[in-house]
Amino acid sequence: MIKFGPSGNSESFYAMGYKHTEQAAKYVRDFGLDCFEYSFGRGVNMSEAKAVSIGEAFREEGVEISVHAPYFINFANPADEAAQKSYGYVLDSAKFLKLFGGKRLVFHPAAQGKATREDAVALTEERLKVLRDYIYLNGYEDLYFCPEVMGKLAQIGTLEEVVRLCKIDPVFVPCVDFGHLNAREQGSLKTVDDYKSRLEYMISELGFDRVKNFHVHFSKIMYGGKGEIKHLTFADEVYGPEFGPLAVALKQLKLEPYIVSESDGTQAEDARAMKAIYNSVGA
Repeated sequence: MIKFGPSGNSESFYAMGYKHTEQAAKYVRDFGLDCFEYSFGRGVNMSEAKAVSIGEAFREEGVEISVHAPYFINFANPADEAAQKSYGYVLDSAKFLKLFGGKRLVFHPAAQGKATREDAVALTEERLKVLRDYIYLNGYEDLYFCPEVMGKLAQIGTLEEVVRLCKIDPVFVPCVDFGHLNAREQGSLKTVDDYKSRLEYMISELGFDRVKNFHVHFSKIMYGGKGEIKHLTFADEVYGPEFGPLAVALKQLKLEPYIVSESDGTQAEDARAMKAIYNSVGA
């Protein structure tokens, strides 16, 4: 079943007097939404008891929870010590995802650095093979690890690169951030066919079953010559992309992803808007 929800809490969450992540479960459900992404962007700094408490709150409300691993991850860093830290960031996030009772973990794959593009991608690929082994050794193979399509040209994470990484093992499932894709491709996503061509590419490379419930980040994003500049809200009428054509493409291809709004301060409101748009589209 397709799901919609916010990444973190909107400004309205705090305006309503809420403070704690446990309260986000009811807040999200009251918005008529289905999921929530918790970010460990600045590091995994949480007690196990707190994680269990959060998981119970979301389970009671019937809201699925996913996590975003720390932003420090860079599997193309040539230093082995840096690679070990990146493995640790993912595995620590996976531990807490389990405590939350969730199934999906999003991570940024890498930055190109001074290497050639192919060398950086190849090193990232080799490191993700090691990560796969760690995932199985730690009993996390029942989770989905989602390398993200990235918005800056200097980052590893074109759609094609993410698909290549996901071919390593079924534990890897694409996280397609369509705002990032639109930013790095300078406004490429406008029509239903623009979206369908990307979705059909993923299906042709990974198979329908792998892609059916893929992970999505969506927001409008300001961009320049080097790609992403900053996240916007659905009020933007300049940069895009628009969600409507994607909703049509998803229905036509019978895909049911987990869709997370990353709008700037209006995540829940814009997730609700996406759900309404999707429900208004004929099959």
